[in-house]
Amino acid sequence: MQLTKAKIIVDQPKLHIDVLFNPNEYSLSASNKYALPTIPGLSSPITQFISGDSTTLTMDLFFDTYELGSDVRTFTLQIVNLLNIDKDLHAPPKCRFVWGSMDFSGVLEKVTQKYTMFLGDGTPVRATLNVTFREVKSITEQLQQIPRQSADRTKLRQLKQGEQLWIMASEEYETPAMWREIAKANGIDNPRWLTSGMQLVVPRLE
Repeated sequence: MQLTKAKIIVDQPKLHIDVLFNPNEYSLSASNKYALPTIPGLSSPITQFISGDSTTLTMDLFFDTYELGSDVRTFTLQIVNLLNIDKDLHAPPKCRFVWGSMDFSGVLEKVTQKYTMFLGDGTPVRATLNVTFREVKSITEQLQQIPRQSADRTKLRQLKQGEQLWIMASEEYETPAMWREIAKANGIDNPRWLTSGMQLVVPRLE
């Protein structure tokens, strides 16, 4: 099987950054924000949903230019510079981390640089970058993804980054055990092999 190389794509300004070595692993983190107002006489606060929080993608990227004898910062600074404010956008540029079926759109939020090997003159030739990307969605995109139909009607949903069928079933039917109904309606034999952005039919409950 041909090796698929990970890459970072910046639309404005046009920039294509190849990752020298694919990451060994990555983490997707999602959360919600809640307010916890207290009411006198109650034993615990009242939990009130405020909003969802944006998903983050975190990983370590490894760079090694020892055999080339060149400065590894030629590659690492291309990524670090994504934190800089673009003069036309007045903000850091949006980018996409693309690797096979993974296509994560957002902004680079944080970078930790670690240099671990040097030439005799002090030139760094090996580095690891711990990077965190934060998902960015427009208001229109978010409104399109909010379920606006009840569970007694068939509807379409777009699979989000890191979302699994049991999560979708829990949101739609209030029980994760109903994921098989969604899998059956979409002809999914293996729920572990899903691609973000897929349009899935959420069947009506009988």
